[in-house]
Amino acid sequence: MANHILIVDDEKSIRKAVVDILQNEGYKTDEAIDGLEAYNLIKAKKYDCVISDIKMPKMDGLELLEKLKNESVEVPIIMISGHGTMETAVEAVKKGAFDYIEKPPDLNRLLITIRNAIDKGSLVEETIQLKRMVGGLQEIIGESEGIQMVKKTIDRVGPTEAKILVTGENGSGKELVARWIHELSPRKDQPLVEVNCAAIPSELIDSELFGHEKGSFTSAVKQRIGKFEQANGGTLFLDEIGDMSPSAQAKVLRALQEGKITRVGGEKDIEVNVRIIAATNKDLNKEIEAGKFRLDLYHRLTVINIHVPPLNQRREDIPLLTNYFIDLICQEYKMKPMQIDDDALEELKKHNWTGNIRELRNVVERLLILCDGRIKKEDISKFVIPNN
Repeated sequence: MANHILIVDDEKSIRKAVVDILQNEGYKTDEAIDGLEAYNLIKAKKYDCVISDIKMPKMDGLELLEKLKNESVEVPIIMISGHGTMETAVEAVKKGAFDYIEKPPDLNRLLITIRNAIDKGSLVEETIQLKRMVGGLQEIIGESEGIQMVKKTIDRVGPTEAKILVTGENGSGKELVARWIHELSPRKDQPLVEVNCAAIPSELIDSELFGHEKGSFTSAVKQRIGKFEQANGGTLFLDEIGDMSPSAQAKVLRALQEGKITRVGGEKDIEVNVRIIAATNKDLNKEIEAGKFRLDLYHRLTVINIHVPPLNQRREDIPLLTNYFIDLICQEYKMKPMQIDDDALEELKKHNWTGNIRELRNVVERLLILCDGRIKKEDISKFVIPNN
């Protein structure tokens, strides 16, 4: 596949000259007339390299460079300028430019620099993939279009500070998505604190999230630090946020707006710096219409929405997932790896997976325990779909 390069310059003649050169070399190209247009394109598409002028209206090249760096957008940028000085070149490199070339650019140097920049970008991508394999965090398994979109979005938004809402059915893998977002973020060395809002009684959710002072209620025999404070500097994952009480929603909204919380029974504001990832299996728009969820909180949480498709909509991933779980569970149980017949995999693809990935893992574990030597088609009817 041809590498995709964005050329940013307010002079049409310069853009055309660079585009002609690159297309002759087999590159795919897009154009932008200023930094603002380039920024919007970079946020919408994946580029292997950006070639940008410095002096431009609306947003110049250095402003573009700094904005992308602040948002941790990983794309190599080559700066070109006809008005540059050594100081400009040094500033560009300090702000994160891959290289600086004066106009009119020397053709050979430009092409070599582009190749080197693309090689660097590929190395960064390989590093991310390597971290996924050896970092101790389970890979997101699947080649279906829906899962590829999920993984692409994680790579895009993970390095940012954007608040994210992950939606999907129970057992579809929302927690794993949240863990990967944290792993790829600048906060990865800080805590990832998880709260299951559906598992905490409504009368205790305030204390769980914001903590409480000693004596604030009957059983408060000592001060407690809440999840917001525990996650300070890191990420707070609010799972099943659709089940949060209205009073807790109001306090979470305030924490997001002001960066402050108050412990139950306390009077002092406590500053907190957390990145929020929320998840739900509910349709929050319907919850809003029913008066059960705050519209203003929804808009605060949903800078980015990632929908994890249910397993029934990605049946082509079932063989990959099944073999992955076979290897994983055999290692856990110290069992000899077991093979599964192709027609058995086809039977698994026909099953109605109401429990999604979680159900599939349990089924694979059951098959490994109950089958003798090999998983066959008849074992699926016997142990997975016993009522058929």
